[in-house]
Amino acid sequence: MEKKQLLIVSRNQEFVEKLIEELSVSYEVTSEKSIHVAYNIALNLLPDIIFFDKISYTKASDFRNLKNFKSTHFLTKSFLMVQLKDKEKASLSKRYKSIIDEYVPEKMTVDQIASKILKNNKSKSFNYWHDCFMGLFNLMSQPIVLLQQNNIIAMNDSFKKTFRLENTDGLKLTDFVNIENKAKVKTSLRNFARGKHMKAVTTTSLLINDDKLRNAKISFSKLSRNITDQFIMMIDFSGEEHVMDESIGSHADQVEKCFKENSELAEFSFTKREKEIISLLCKGYKTKEISDALFISPKTIEKHRSNIIKRTNSETILESIIYAINHNLVDLPKS
Repeated sequence: MEKKQLLIVSRNQEFVEKLIEELSVSYEVTSEKSIHVAYNIALNLLPDIIFFDKISYTKASDFRNLKNFKSTHFLTKSFLMVQLKDKEKASLSKRYKSIIDEYVPEKMTVDQIASKILKNNKSKSFNYWHDCFMGLFNLMSQPIVLLQQNNIIAMNDSFKKTFRLENTDGLKLTDFVNIENKAKVKTSLRNFARGKHMKAVTTTSLLINDDKLRNAKISFSKLSRNITDQFIMMIDFSGEEHVMDESIGSHADQVEKCFKENSELAEFSFTKREKEIISLLCKGYKTKEISDALFISPKTIEKHRSNIIKRTNSETILESIIYAINHNLVDLPKS
């Protein structure tokens, strides 16, 4: 059974470690100190439960940022639990009544909090793309898919029928592209995801059932400026069907041009620490060796690696490094 997702927002590292120890069997636990970063993590993770440790934050502005965790449709079904000081409850409960699902008393122990989370049955029991899109998907006559980069994570009935799909598990957009164009399409998708534009439209040829090609207008639309690696693809067929031949993917240059035009970067750069880690990775250093060289924990390095992969919309750290080098975002290590 797939674990539920728990996001802990707290500056109390000892508290976080104890809570993770109690819950790691039943929950996939993610923790973050920065409220701003935690919000971005929540958008990507869409956790079942968000636990906010207000006691570890002293500024009033920190607590006001809590409203962000219920600000989008994608997060409204996450169950928000907040632990705060008893003297604050009266003044804050009224102000944030529509946001907070459950208050946790100040004196409650870690064991008690873990037990409360484990007993929680009000966490979301939905896949957000089904909840948000599947009803609309199946009303549309055009084939539509929801993508996470190259991975197809939802598709409507029209798409299944058009491509005569029986097994839809693990499909990628590049499965419908000629083999010599797969790398080009992946790069184009990554460029679009990294870019500042919300929409891109192009034309291409797609391989459908019975080994036939059909010309199509393809429209891509991002779900949100904050969720950069997920977008909808809608297919609008036009023109006649053609028997499959060597010309498949002949419009790939148009696709590449379209996404290149939509991939203008908005002052993107790596942090100093990320550049240091990428530089050492280029030299062949492993996590333990990077940890010794930079005097930071392996866990912190793994977190930086994960952030680098997410920020470059890559699937592996190697792809991130290649992307960084090709866009002159890091200095190549000297031999």
